[in-house]
Amino acid sequence: MLNGVRDPAPGPAPSCPPDPPPSSARRALPISTSIAPSDDTDHPGDARDGAGTRRRRFLTYLLAAPTLTVGARLGLDAAAPATAQAAVRAAAATQDAAAPSQLIGLPGIPDILDLGDALIIAGLPTSHLLVLELTAAGRAVLHLPRLEVGQGLTTAIAMLVAEELDARLGDVDVPLSDGRPELLFNQLTGASNSVRSLYDPVRAAAAAARARLVTAAARRWNVPADTLRTADSAVLAPDGRRAGYGDLAADAAAIALPAVSGSPKTADQLRLVGKPTGRIDARDIVTGRAKYAGDLAIPGAVPTVVARPTTINGTLRTLDASAARAMPGVLGVVRIPSGVAVLAETFDQALKARDALRTSWNPGPVANLSTPDIRTRLRAAHAPFLIPPLLTQYVDGEFDFAFVNHAPMEVLTAVADVRPNRAELWFASQTPIVAQQTIAAELGLPQNAVTVHVVRGGGSFGRRLFFDAALEAAQISKAAGRPVKLMWTRNDDMRHGRMRPASHHRIRATYALGQVLSYEHRAATVKTDFRHGLGEMLTGAGFNLSLAGLSLAQAFFLLSEKNPYNVGIPTQLLAEVPLDVPTGSWRSVYSGTVRVADEIMMDELARRMGQDAVAFRRARLRSAAGRAVLDTVAKAGDWGRPMPPGQAQGIGYHDENSGCAAYLVELDATDPTDPRVTKAVIAADVGRIINPRGLEAQLTGALIDGISVILQAGNHIDNGAVREGSYADFRYARQRHTPPVVEIHLMPPSGPPGGAGELGVPAASAAVANAYARATGTSPRSFPINF
Repeated sequence: MLNGVRDPAPGPAPSCPPDPPPSSARRALPISTSIAPSDDTDHPGDARDGAGTRRRRFLTYLLAAPTLTVGARLGLDAAAPATAQAAVRAAAATQDAAAPSQLIGLPGIPDILDLGDALIIAGLPTSHLLVLELTAAGRAVLHLPRLEVGQGLTTAIAMLVAEELDARLGDVDVPLSDGRPELLFNQLTGASNSVRSLYDPVRAAAAAARARLVTAAARRWNVPADTLRTADSAVLAPDGRRAGYGDLAADAAAIALPAVSGSPKTADQLRLVGKPTGRIDARDIVTGRAKYAGDLAIPGAVPTVVARPTTINGTLRTLDASAARAMPGVLGVVRIPSGVAVLAETFDQALKARDALRTSWNPGPVANLSTPDIRTRLRAAHAPFLIPPLLTQYVDGEFDFAFVNHAPMEVLTAVADVRPNRAELWFASQTPIVAQQTIAAELGLPQNAVTVHVVRGGGSFGRRLFFDAALEAAQISKAAGRPVKLMWTRNDDMRHGRMRPASHHRIRATYALGQVLSYEHRAATVKTDFRHGLGEMLTGAGFNLSLAGLSLAQAFFLLSEKNPYNVGIPTQLLAEVPLDVPTGSWRSVYSGTVRVADEIMMDELARRMGQDAVAFRRARLRSAAGRAVLDTVAKAGDWGRPMPPGQAQGIGYHDENSGCAAYLVELDATDPTDPRVTKAVIAADVGRIINPRGLEAQLTGALIDGISVILQAGNHIDNGAVREGSYADFRYARQRHTPPVVEIHLMPPSGPPGGAGELGVPAASAAVANAYARATGTSPRSFPINF
């Protein structure tokens, strides 16, 4: 590197100084963050071949002067690293045996290739279509083909752009891309995969743009490009001359071959990535400037609500809308497949007119089923256990998990303007391409006649993988012949929206002479709806599901579920019960129940075998990183300290999406009907951390999810109808349920970024369940406990 310009290294990079640990963060909850120093010697993904050149080849293209627009593509020879790195990590983890006295268990499929790896492979062919624009006003604009739903993704991406451009963070904008069908499998937000999949392409695009800006300045000043440096959104010369990026954008757009390297930074050059950073949209959110679908003022779009059946998926039998049509402000009443839509001048008028409709409904397909009936069907769906060998001891466990609504703070809202030959929609979508295809087919329009504008969402947790409201809005707009703004009420989504499927788990572990010999996990769930493009993505990644005889759910299960411990011979089987109930991926999908049941069983095995719960796990964890996070929470949380009667500690561990996390919680169950988590200690290793504050928020949110679904929040089915209607009876954790002390420890960066959005939920949930069992002396088998 010469005067700030990066050159291709002729050989191995020198050792890097340690990354400075970010300062502790104290906000609404007293969260302390500690990040150990980094010892990696080069940036993840910068592997070199024997000649010293980078194996990842970055191809760029330029468009549209006077704006510099750069797209970056990882060459297809880079398709292997994500998979190869996972395989290397798996091999290293297997070699790093927990203890010589323990049997070495078999690694799971996700140890070799996980769901995130598969999605990254599927997206590689279109990763070059990611676009970074530098405007004449000096703004760096990264058009993000993902959805921001409060997880801080736009901030993380802005940090990557600012890092590689040497731009001020305040000069970076990250608007959400419209639905772009040319991206194929590269516009799905889910599976904790956004940062993992965008990390290299975003860095490549920004680094390529920076190289062209430096080259443009060198030509303007007639100086060698390698004498220039960049900082604060400008190119700087040794003699003090300065040219802002906006001033250079037009010249840079004309440069095909830059005079300096366009490779991303190495670890020792990072100045912003890894530094705790506030959200770039925080002020807009708290002041109301941030626009959600309900805030949009689309010309002519009128407030609309829908009257819905009395049971799940019921149908309209009779309708008398005369009274509703005569009410003030009512503009129309139209029938759609899912109910009756009322259009009015205000939402208040629309809601009152909806209540005035005289309707009768045909019962839905599950009208004869209630929660106990569904549990009976789930229990009957299991394959039998293997017969244990003679003289072998075993532990059995059975666990029920209820349906759980996503319940994002912002209810579903969509604006649709459907004309005879085109349609335009605005809504928060995790799957805009599939939404565009589905809506176009419903309207009888070609796909390119439907425009989907992706709007930020106020929470999701998997709910916005589906676009129920947008499809209804399109149907209503077509029938009414005018634009509409459709809002689902909280009751609409709670009673007719999607839920995490109910499930039943049966587990048997055999052991002898201090060894766990086998571990069988049978999971039976109500069928999960994956019709949001995941199957096409897996096919695009090279998985022929029909050839393998797998359903989409089974493929998802195999790519995401594993037992991280050496437990002899592990088996995991998924059985699905097809019920006509709207389901969908809920944060952490199968792991939120499978791994919770596993972690409860690990506590029970430890007790049965007379061992400490942490020591028992530690001796069997295949992953050195896993043992490190477990050690961290045990030490920081003072594991095993004496607790008053009715209070106890609980531990939970989970690894997935190239990351791992451990949670230790303290729970007061003096009143078992109103237990309270009083403290949580969390440790996580997710590889390269982009924004520690964003990661802290994700881990804390997972803790609240775990408290909620283990202790109190779930959905009952009563004769084909969802009993709960809002937060009053769907008892998600509120401020008084949150622990007053949360302590978070982030491990040193050890590779490329892993996924964090869903990582903490299973570990947090298990820790709460295990703490409750210790505090009360009972082992809960049905969740939520107070249901």
